[in-house]
Amino acid sequence: MDDGVHDDEIRRLLADTTTWAVVGWSPRPDRASHGVAAFLHRQGKRVLPVNPTCAGAETDLGSVVLASLDDVDGPIDVVDVFRRSSQAGAVADQAVAVGAGAVWMQLDVVDEAAAERARAAGLTVVMDRCPKIEWPRLMR
Repeated sequence: MDDGVHDDEIRRLLADTTTWAVVGWSPRPDRASHGVAAFLHRQGKRVLPVNPTCAGAETDLGSVVLASLDDVDGPIDVVDVFRRSSQAGAVADQAVAVGAGAVWMQLDVVDEAAAERARAAGLTVVMDRCPKIEWPRLMR
């Protein structure tokens, strides 16, 4: 699928952003959201895990788990969406509401209408891709 985002824009997001909110983060190390968050943290990103079921829990990411994007203190560069496609729209709308710079929907997460709303609000949108896969491809 072509999400309309060119490699240069993805490279910019990977290189020039600092704060990533990972919505749908799991405390389980065997889950993709956990692994991608840890990967981003190792790349020097400030990673804010978002999951209302374990809000307040300590993580090895240097921050506690937040209940929602509304709980983030400060600007969010990228909202990384680890939710079903049917729930991605609500996350994208919340990303717009909190003034995030970009919405990154993970592999198999596609919501064209949400992407259009986010783009119309000025956010960069990446869909059906994973930063852990794109990083070695683009950040050599």
